[in-house]
Amino acid sequence: QVQLVESGGGLVQAGGSLRLSCAASGRSFSNYAMGWFRQAPGKEREFVAAITWNGGSTQYSSSVKGRFTISKYDARNTMYLQMNFLKPEDTSVYYCAARPWITSTFSSDYNYWGQGTQVTVSS
Repeated sequence: QVQLVESGGGLVQAGGSLRLSCAASGRSFSNYAMGWFRQAPGKEREFVAAITWNGGSTQYSSSVKGRFTISKYDARNTMYLQMNFLKPEDTSVYYCAARPWITSTFSSDYNYWGQGTQVTVSS
């Protein structure tokens, strides 16, 4: 069982940066693959980034690749999403998610979710 809490969202100007955090509690955090998803009003939840259970491999959507970086620190029980060169199109509620062992880019595969944190990027 894993409980997740996101933080670090806010308002930033286009071209700026934000670092989102996802704090996890529960047993066997190191055995969970984790991901970031986002959902804007009126749109479906979309994949942003994912990381393997051991932190050895990452995957990004084409829209954020080269700008965002996902990382996982088991000793801190924390996952991060470093977002650089932000665009207004990045405005969304961002959610962190976790699932045992196997990495996935599909939200339906994840069984643990945070409450979401708002990211707003102004022009």
